[in-house]
Amino acid sequence: MNKDTAYTPRPTFKKTLRRINIISVIVTMTLIWLLLCFASVVTLKQYAQKNLELTGASMSHTLEAALVFNDPQAANETLATLGKQGQFAMANVFDIHEKQFASWVWNPEDSSDTLGALVSHWLFPVPISQPIMHNGQPVGEIRLAARDTLIGHFIWMSFAVLTGCILFASVIALTITRSLHHGMVEEIQNITDVVHDARKNRNFSRRVKEGRIEEFHRFGEDFNSLLDEMEEWQLRLQEKNAQLMRTAMHDSLTGLANRAAFSNNIAALMNDSVAKTHSALLFLDGDNFKQINDTWGHAAGDSVLIEVASRMIAFGGIRHQSYRLGGDEFAMVVSGVHSELDVQHICAALKQQFSRPFDLHNGHNTPMSLSIGFALAWENNSLETLLERADHNMYQAKNQRTKTIG
Repeated sequence: MNKDTAYTPRPTFKKTLRRINIISVIVTMTLIWLLLCFASVVTLKQYAQKNLELTGASMSHTLEAALVFNDPQAANETLATLGKQGQFAMANVFDIHEKQFASWVWNPEDSSDTLGALVSHWLFPVPISQPIMHNGQPVGEIRLAARDTLIGHFIWMSFAVLTGCILFASVIALTITRSLHHGMVEEIQNITDVVHDARKNRNFSRRVKEGRIEEFHRFGEDFNSLLDEMEEWQLRLQEKNAQLMRTAMHDSLTGLANRAAFSNNIAALMNDSVAKTHSALLFLDGDNFKQINDTWGHAAGDSVLIEVASRMIAFGGIRHQSYRLGGDEFAMVVSGVHSELDVQHICAALKQQFSRPFDLHNGHNTPMSLSIGFALAWENNSLETLLERADHNMYQAKNQRTKTIG
């Protein structure tokens, strides 16, 4: 992956699933709303047509007498009375000769219901006609046009109720789907958290929880098995690294920390202003080790070096750290000292540890002394001067011993 590429934020699975649910519910409910509206309008058309026809049949009986007795005033009054009740928008009565006998028209300025007018025009493109009968013979005809005010009001109420029901059903549907998807989202979140933790923090001890969905459950089991293997590999790698670190930082013959460990620890000591105030460095060098090697062989020399290390460890314990720098050269970092006299006492006690002969493990014993030189950490500003002073003092002690023996 190109790290230079700008990061593009991506939606989470939860948000994506929620968006899909919302879109699905909106599309589905919109289609349902349109279908119900269409079915409602078609049903309304059939109902309104029948109702207008029943109104016309009823009015034909009412207007029968006015036509028979040729009373247009009574017919107009009847039409006006029924028209004001909202039964129709326009009524025309014709006699048997197709001449207008009476009429009433609703004033459209009394209403601004445009939707009702449009729906009325679609439902009733032409007025209905109903014959007026007397003794089984037609005496006239009435023509009616539907009143759009009542129709529009009914449609508005129907659409409002239908829309409210659809919205309520949508909320219920979204709530139910969100509840049903919660478990799936939770399982995916659990898996992604474990995967992210393993990749980011190298935490292979965490496991995916048991899932309720079969596919997620199988995936979790397989991934947990993979984590088991990775954790085992990690432990083996850590063990190998620890072993390599020990090998790199310890002398293979004596088991003491080696020169590499000494360099790291003495540098850390000089950088620690607190520990530096009560620490000192001791350099130890064998005085007659070459003679032992030449006389008794390298195996005997190795036995002596192992015994020197053992005595240094016994003397230093956990307070003072011992090192083998190479050959018969050793070092010890002592702590808890506050004066040169304290260090001199430690050096004298340490020399006593080497006063006893060394067992060569070949039936012979041999003496070997060590020259010790020291330097006080708090008297040296740098690591180099500390090492130089300790080394200088050690060689001074070795030369002094040589002069004394000579």
